[in-house]
Amino acid sequence: MTRKQKRMTVVFGGLTVLSVAVALMLTGLSEQVTFFRTPSELVALKPSLDSRIRLGGIVVDGSVRGDTDAVRFDIEDATTQITVRYAGILPDLFREGQGIIAEGALDPSGTFMADTVLAKHDETYMPKEVADALKEQGYWQPGSISE
Repeated sequence: MTRKQKRMTVVFGGLTVLSVAVALMLTGLSEQVTFFRTPSELVALKPSLDSRIRLGGIVVDGSVRGDTDAVRFDIEDATTQITVRYAGILPDLFREGQGIIAEGALDPSGTFMADTVLAKHDETYMPKEVADALKEQGYWQPGSISE
């Protein structure tokens, strides 16, 4: 083997090892990634039941109802509503008509089972992901949420 061939073998071997390491790392990270979705996207994509999802939208007026072990409420975007069930204490700033993000997964009945609910921190803030999605759908209310 010539010197050039040895060098190329070492380079390609190193690239192969690096590629395998990157692939393993990305595979491990993909299990921890939570994708942001709007209610319309969630209905259209029909994710698997074990997929972790970050769902964002506006809490529907009059939809908050509590039972003995959880709170249920609906969130919406321009066209779709999803029922969210959350067994925990809602943030102090949680209100009807305001933007929230809920993290969790869908159950077989189509209810979103949230394990975390995040509310915007004041009347002018909206998470960028939620604001962008609402703007795309024409549901954006100028002046009510910062741009």
